[in-house]
Amino acid sequence: MLNENYVPKWHRELEIFTQIKPLIILDGNILDIYQYPINGTVPKGSIIRLPDYLHFFFMDAGYQNIVFYDSEEGFSNVCDPKMIESFSKEIHANNRNGVIQAPFRGSQDDAAPRIIRRALEQNQISRVIILNMASRYISSPDNLAQNEVDAYTQLIKASLNAKDVRDQGGTIRKNLLVILANKLNDLPAWFYLQNSNVKTITIGSPSVEEREVLVKGDNFQSFFDREVFSADMSEYSDKSDELEKIQDKFIALTDGMSFTELNGLRKLCKKEKLHIREMCDVIDLFKYGIRENPWRQLDLDTIRNAPSKFEKRVKGQPYAQTKTLDIIKRAITGLSGLQGSSHGRPKGVLFFAGPTGTGKTETAKTLAEILFGSEETCIRFDMSEYSQSHSDQKLLGAPPGYVGYEAGGQLTNAIKAKPFSILLFDEIEKAHPTILDKFLQILEDGRMTDGQGQTVYFSECIIIFTSNLGIYTRNAQGERVQNVSSDMAYEEVSSRVRSAIESYFKLELGRPEILNRIGENIVVFDYIREPIAKQILDAQIYKIKRTLLMEKNIKLELTDSAQATLLNAAVSNLNNGGRGIGNIVESHLINPLARFLFDNNVFKDAEVIIRDIDTAVSPVSLIGESKALPLNS
Repeated sequence: MLNENYVPKWHRELEIFTQIKPLIILDGNILDIYQYPINGTVPKGSIIRLPDYLHFFFMDAGYQNIVFYDSEEGFSNVCDPKMIESFSKEIHANNRNGVIQAPFRGSQDDAAPRIIRRALEQNQISRVIILNMASRYISSPDNLAQNEVDAYTQLIKASLNAKDVRDQGGTIRKNLLVILANKLNDLPAWFYLQNSNVKTITIGSPSVEEREVLVKGDNFQSFFDREVFSADMSEYSDKSDELEKIQDKFIALTDGMSFTELNGLRKLCKKEKLHIREMCDVIDLFKYGIRENPWRQLDLDTIRNAPSKFEKRVKGQPYAQTKTLDIIKRAITGLSGLQGSSHGRPKGVLFFAGPTGTGKTETAKTLAEILFGSEETCIRFDMSEYSQSHSDQKLLGAPPGYVGYEAGGQLTNAIKAKPFSILLFDEIEKAHPTILDKFLQILEDGRMTDGQGQTVYFSECIIIFTSNLGIYTRNAQGERVQNVSSDMAYEEVSSRVRSAIESYFKLELGRPEILNRIGENIVVFDYIREPIAKQILDAQIYKIKRTLLMEKNIKLELTDSAQATLLNAAVSNLNNGGRGIGNIVESHLINPLARFLFDNNVFKDAEVIIRDIDTAVSPVSLIGESKALPLNS
């Protein structure tokens, strides 16, 4: 239920600690804009910058003089220049167009810290001095020059000697020094650590309550064109539940956004003349630059016919196909992530496990083609390339000042270019643990801040991890031994692989929370069984025949004996899956066939019959014959 009188936590902390602490440090989201929560000097609901917010806050608190300082402009107050006039007279400084210039570094009388100290030590007028953009005053908090040390020392003395001021009504107010910094560690640690006079208050991104006040309060109308809003509200006059659902969805989808971004959404919604029912579409426009979300344009018949598409490309994996399509159907029906707290989670998460060559990667590619029309929307990352401690920078982008910062991260660049895609992370167990930490955030919140400080959204993609965990394990002697084999029933294979995966993440890696994010979406692929192996073999032989006929006009035929030899070789070791069958086809058919055609000068317009395949020699050879085709055949 909407609390129209909600006041942000940091605002309430500021009310409390300005009464008992002479030095307040505000860090975090200080460059944002804010919604003023009370009626006072400025109307409730006004959206303003933090310095302006603080000016009105302290005015409402009864302070008589409010002064801002930054190292570039000096002392000023754009909200009320008259306050600078009185301040300049008190400190005997030159006021030029509402600005008093003063350097930050040093201990001389005209340096800002000295001026601040004198201004806070007086007890005639209640005063607040706010240091804006304090993160930019010095080059490095860990390597201060002596004049920088002197400056911060003066600020400590200023806070220690700040006087209490009693007004005519008898109310006592403490003279205050307020510092605004992006990060607390932008300031020297000795300045604030073990200093009982300091209170640090962190400003985070807007809470759900703040977003509710913005979207459901008096500012709601400001999201829309006036005529559109008037027409829509008449429609929703007796449909308050529907209106609230739209508002709640908007609030959920904007989790983690700043007020600046929310204000951008508001302006964009009005500019595009979106209707109330369409207001959530502006989020896609803001995040991805498009209003036409491919997820809402999917051909449902294509999804219904997807099993046949899978059967053509991935053989013998009915469970994997069903589980994969369940994820898609959840996304289409809007049921993805309903069990969690975040509405910005990826559309689906799958963990493909099982023997090599069983169709894990092919399933991901097939899914991409079904959903988005092309395999190119399946973006693959080989996680063996990200096994080093610094690999997270390679994937997500290096922070400012580091080599490769300008290039960005491989993952973040890819998702920026193709936000509607399948992200395939092959052999996830080979990734460095620091990368797994990043995945936790992606899976939970659906967003990530890259090295350049830009927010990248994963809420419109499907994430697929693949792994060979559980196929081999270590025995008591530490030796690598086979854990599952093709002669086991699928139920046993699945049970053993799942158990090994759980053991790896919980015991070996010590990261059970990763499994919790994946949930029940572990899909174990079965071994390629003999009937399926024959299907795969037949499909590959057919492809070879078709290619030769179309490109060379060569008709290829294999006798039953030759096909039986190929089949026996293909099923002799099914532990290597479809990839192993492909290797057999290459060594037992393609290579000797190429040799046969070359040695017999058969390059086009011919009929080739393979009588048998001789596997007793190395390399394998063919027993066959060829003849030219008539010109009109």
